[in-house]
Amino acid sequence: MSSEKRLVVAVIGAGPAGLMAAETLVRKGLTVQVFEAKPSVGRKFLMAGRGGLNITHSEPSDKFVTRYGARSPEMGRMLEQFDAQALRDWVHALGIETFVGSSGRVFPDEMKAAPLLRAWMHRLRVEGVQFLMRHRWLGWDDAQQLRFDTPKGEITTSPDATILALGGGSWARLGSDGAWWPWLKEQGVPLSPLLPSNGGFETNWSAHFLEKCAGEPIKTAQFRIEGSKAAPLRGECMVTQHGLEGGAIYALSASLRDLILTRGKATLLLDLLPDHSPQRVLDEVSRARGTRSMSSHLRTRLGLQGVRAALLRERLSAEVFNAPQKLAYGIKNLPIVLSACRPIDEAISTAGGVQFEGMTEHGMLKNLPGVFCAGEMLDWEAPTGGYLLNGVMASGQWTARGVLSWLQSRSCGETD
Repeated sequence: MSSEKRLVVAVIGAGPAGLMAAETLVRKGLTVQVFEAKPSVGRKFLMAGRGGLNITHSEPSDKFVTRYGARSPEMGRMLEQFDAQALRDWVHALGIETFVGSSGRVFPDEMKAAPLLRAWMHRLRVEGVQFLMRHRWLGWDDAQQLRFDTPKGEITTSPDATILALGGGSWARLGSDGAWWPWLKEQGVPLSPLLPSNGGFETNWSAHFLEKCAGEPIKTAQFRIEGSKAAPLRGECMVTQHGLEGGAIYALSASLRDLILTRGKATLLLDLLPDHSPQRVLDEVSRARGTRSMSSHLRTRLGLQGVRAALLRERLSAEVFNAPQKLAYGIKNLPIVLSACRPIDEAISTAGGVQFEGMTEHGMLKNLPGVFCAGEMLDWEAPTGGYLLNGVMASGQWTARGVLSWLQSRSCGETD
């Protein structure tokens, strides 16, 4: 974009969405200033990568886009510009190779977030992105200038365009605290309430069960929601002090949360032996066991032991263990009633935020010309597995292109 005066864009938030937006804009010759409340960038990104940074997923794009649920059309438009392969190519350009794991998830070779972030930050600084750390955004003043609390006191600034990339409402200690919500509400921006996504759920465990099984993983199981027509999900989760959490639970979290909000509870059905047919399970539990206990019989004939055996005792009555048909059914359809979501600050991500209906097709807030939004603060959600990060980064690039289009229209004398 050519101009006698270099246009200035403020990017508020130095997570993946903000950094991707900054990179896209600085390469078009704009002055880009990234404002971040914390003393360092990408804190939630680094935390998410501690157990192995999952950058995207290798599944076909037509299936990939369905992971965004009701917002698949909006997210699909972003992913058309920055899909899974584009993200992998982007990582490779930083000098970091990637590989596809057995689950189809894509990881950097070293599995860590820190090397990728260091390489990215070096490139951004070389390209001229300006970083202003410990600058906490405070909304707007009466003249619609951006307000920031800084170590030297409050300052204001009036950039040519602004991108808000402030994250959702989870992991507040890392900067994603949702403090922006009331400020946008005051400006008349349509918002959906922030809700936990990819988090745990509560159920009532007995003290005896918790003593034996808290912190234990439930592996080799299949999960489905009672009443749902969706195909069962094979995966694993973790028994916690309060209930359940982990990969399989995160994949179902949106549906479980919505059921709890509307009905007060959700029933999760576990198939503890997904590789065994119902008939085989019935045959084995019906088999004569002689003097052996039922626990010993289930362990010997079906391999049910540890946390899976404890779950049966926890959720099925003593009478069921003397009724082979009911016991076999319970093994294949063990009900776990979930009564509440864990608090939003424990969740990996959040649903809700800035509604797409309140933005133009290029990501600008209709009520605030020149102000754009990106990343998790938009009203979308996705399960873990690479979908979150890919969506966040795609939205950063999409929003930056919206800024470029808007600034170009203004330079040509077009109306907002």
